[in-house]
Amino acid sequence: MSKKEAKPRLIRWILLLQEFDLTIKDKKGAGNLVADHLSRLVTDNDPTPLNDEFPDEHLHATQGITPWYTDIVNVLVTGTLPQNLPRIRKDKIKSDAKYFVWDDPHFWKFCSDQIIRRCVSETEIPSILKFCHSYACGGYFGPKRTARKVLECGLFWPNIFRDAYSFCKSCESCQRVGNINQQNQMPLTPIIVCEVFGVWGIDFIGPFPPSFGKSYIILGVDYVSKWVEAKATRTNDAKTVVDFVKTNIFSRFSMPRAIISDRGTHFCNKVVDALLKNYNITHRISTAYHPQTNSQAEVFNREIKSMLEKTVNPNRKD
Repeated sequence: MSKKEAKPRLIRWILLLQEFDLTIKDKKGAGNLVADHLSRLVTDNDPTPLNDEFPDEHLHATQGITPWYTDIVNVLVTGTLPQNLPRIRKDKIKSDAKYFVWDDPHFWKFCSDQIIRRCVSETEIPSILKFCHSYACGGYFGPKRTARKVLECGLFWPNIFRDAYSFCKSCESCQRVGNINQQNQMPLTPIIVCEVFGVWGIDFIGPFPPSFGKSYIILGVDYVSKWVEAKATRTNDAKTVVDFVKTNIFSRFSMPRAIISDRGTHFCNKVVDALLKNYNITHRISTAYHPQTNSQAEVFNREIKSMLEKTVNPNRKD
């Protein structure tokens, strides 16, 4: 046997046995009854069936964890409460019970925004926050947006925003890649807008390493609702701008009053000017070397870059 054909474990055995003067003979498995006796014993005992059903109550009892809604469930199901609770606590539980409903096996709450959400126990909270913050659909946003995403998923537990803040504060990717917020800045003068989808800011991001032939991202953001439309593109030319504005803004949100962009040649050209003039749309151009004029687009540029950096390349090695 050559060294290339041997595995590391077999090589170690060969080196160990070289110290002894012995001869190794191969023997068929049918004739090696002594070594294989234990593995070939026939047992008459019937196998014990496995119980693969573990209700939540049994799991919580095994783990020693009592869900936060246990007392409310007892009020709804049995109408009783522990005797050692203070009177104020009992009155509070009975008052809150009218906003909850027990539908075995889940517990639901009627929230103030007229949405019914499923109540989750403490053991489920870390995995839910990780899904809403760290996974591809999370985007590594801050605690407020992470908590709102949990509510949008139809889930509820007390202190959602506090738990989301603690989770985001301990996120390693956010600590490594996130920017340090600047404090004590002068107050900004916002662009005054009177109606939703009346003023849009547009900008390009890139170039990025090509993915499916796309190297740029063009985005548009509404200055009132902060709604963002983004699309991956192959180039950053005037034709791409016209197609994006027609498809993602005009056809979905009607004609805006104004569009704000920087002084790039893909925005300042005859093709784009003719399109905006045809629909009687004012084209506002930001001041040179002052991207704060188109602040909304620049802010979402930074957020999209941060999302891609954390999601696509968490180790920042390439």
